[in-house]
Amino acid sequence: MELTIVHADIVTLSVDAIVNAANAALREGGGVCGAIFAAAGRAELQAACNVLGGCATGEAVVTPGFRLPARYIIHTVGPVWCGGNNGEEALLRSCYRCSLARAQALELSSVAFPLISAGIYGYPWEAAQRVASTEIKAYPAWREGAQVTLALYP
Repeated sequence: MELTIVHADIVTLSVDAIVNAANAALREGGGVCGAIFAAAGRAELQAACNVLGGCATGEAVVTPGFRLPARYIIHTVGPVWCGGNNGEEALLRSCYRCSLARAQALELSSVAFPLISAGIYGYPWEAAQRVASTEIKAYPAWREGAQVTLALYP
């Protein structure tokens, strides 16, 4: 599996799936989540998320990509940073593992992640990038030539 780090708007990437830094209710939010809802089509994406009924922190669920270049959106709920002594790192690691497992189950060849929890959830940027990179690199490649992109907003 190959990891590439780019400075790009995740909603513009032509990959099989993009990962949404979602909230537990799977409602449109701000930041990356808001941009994904806007680009995918707010009404369609919200209707698909409503059917799922939510997502626990550290877990991941999947919807169609609707109007995005990506066929799927993998929604994962990152932890809110509370100082680092409340299991935040384990939950953040789980976000990446669960999202990659969803991509593997769908037999996808490419997936793009934002930096989960590093925005409004307050996870320190450098620590979040370190967790993302180590979890992506540690995940067993599900397909030869699988591509994972970490998209850092420019």
